[in-house]
Amino acid sequence: MSKVVIVGGGAAGMFASIAAAECGHQVVVYEKNEKLGKKLYITGKGRCNITNACDMEGLFEAVRTNAKFLYSSFYGYTNQQVIDFFERINVPVKIERGDRVFPVSDRSSDVIRGLEREMDRLGVEVHLRTAVKKIVEKDGHFEKVILGDQTQVCADACIVATGGLSYQSTGSTGDGFRFAESLGHTVTECMPALVPMECKEDWVPELQGLSLRNVNVTICDGKKKLYDDFGEMLFTHYGVSGPLILSASSYVGKKLKAKELTLKIDLKPALSEEQLDHRVLREFEENQNRQFKNAVHKLFPSKLIPVMIELSGIDPEKKVNVITKEERLGFVRLIKNLECTLTGLRDYNEAIITKGGIKIKEVDPGTMESRLVKGLHFAGEVLDLDAVTGGFNLQIAWSTAYAAGTGIENADE
Repeated sequence: MSKVVIVGGGAAGMFASIAAAECGHQVVVYEKNEKLGKKLYITGKGRCNITNACDMEGLFEAVRTNAKFLYSSFYGYTNQQVIDFFERINVPVKIERGDRVFPVSDRSSDVIRGLEREMDRLGVEVHLRTAVKKIVEKDGHFEKVILGDQTQVCADACIVATGGLSYQSTGSTGDGFRFAESLGHTVTECMPALVPMECKEDWVPELQGLSLRNVNVTICDGKKKLYDDFGEMLFTHYGVSGPLILSASSYVGKKLKAKELTLKIDLKPALSEEQLDHRVLREFEENQNRQFKNAVHKLFPSKLIPVMIELSGIDPEKKVNVITKEERLGFVRLIKNLECTLTGLRDYNEAIITKGGIKIKEVDPGTMESRLVKGLHFAGEVLDLDAVTGGFNLQIAWSTAYAAGTGIENADE
């Protein structure tokens, strides 16, 4: 039996404590917040998208950075095992659109309570409002942690599960990166990921709050296509958000930091241009004696109508029966290709996760143990791993935490 110190009581820290305690270790968790799982509480809009029920291939495809590194941990603790675990600790789950897994209650607090009950059952010692200030190694081995009040806590192993830099109000302030660097680790360039984006055009704020479903979004750098997907998006007072946009940010974020990009929205992806032209023509024929501004109400949500009329360049007072074929085809092209300019990412306060982190070449993929300091392990978002939305980032947290928690035993053998 080893004494294990875990720094951070979020998803990865809580799960690592359970895994380590199940292996018979004496486990102590230090969390600087007043409660455990603060970021977990707000994930999935407070519903907590626990994991994704897709097949293993789907899991790896969803990972944007260093998917190969996760081979051992994903197979070591699969998404099905995560589902079984929560069912076993009395947090029943359900599967929704896109294979996303949620608690049946739709309450993230139930997920946190379930984890806390399990930690309690296994005798995990938890210290809230207790910040770790420093991690100390001696001769290439982890030795102790020093708390904020200068108390020194010696232990056999330490798991750093402090999260990244996103949602800093929940305590993700980059402590783990500082600890890792002070012990000789490399931290790759960090940036907000799964984050909304800002737009240049002044018509965008007019659409604030408008959610578009079943649209196709393409993001281009000149003629080069960087991202293309179908789903749901949302207009905000500064730009765009919603599932499609958040996922896109993980593909285009780096490029967007360097230059402006073009966002193209196909409002009617189910129709070809020709089919859409027939549809518009039908609307025009039914409203032929009305003004253009009053003839397109069936084509768009009401909030979008004035913007589309303005961007079409067609006089809103013009009678539909005198609109030219060229004007009509231009209007069809606009519906299939509504363009705006992306100017940048929002900051960490709005980012679901952090892209970048502790360099994975310096970490053992089987046990999450540092290759530089024996007995020091990492789990969750502190590592240079990230995925698209849909429960995949929490699966990374559970799988790496399990590998770290169960990997300690091997470190002692």
